[in-house]
Amino acid sequence: MKKMKSLTVEEVDRIIEMAWEDRTPFDAIEAQFGVSEGEVIRIMRNSMKESSFKMWRARVQDRKTKHQKKSSDEIQTFKSRMQRGIALNKISKRQ
Repeated sequence: MKKMKSLTVEEVDRIIEMAWEDRTPFDAIEAQFGVSEGEVIRIMRNSMKESSFKMWRARVQDRKTKHQKKSSDEIQTFKSRMQRGIALNKISKRQ
């Protein structure tokens, strides 16, 4: 098993928040934190109660907006409206 990248508590919290957001694809999390979809799943599994993890997995499984290759070309952004006020974003808002 590959060793996961060392993350701060703030980064893990932000990854969890982004993973719960409907319109934030796993690709955006990987671009921001260098954490793959599988690693996000592992973080979620280790950070949540089992019932919460199962609910999250059922929610994101095959969701088009969580997988950029599956989402329509109309969706250009990978951040939700809730993300505006969050200062920990590492991606410039002027891309």
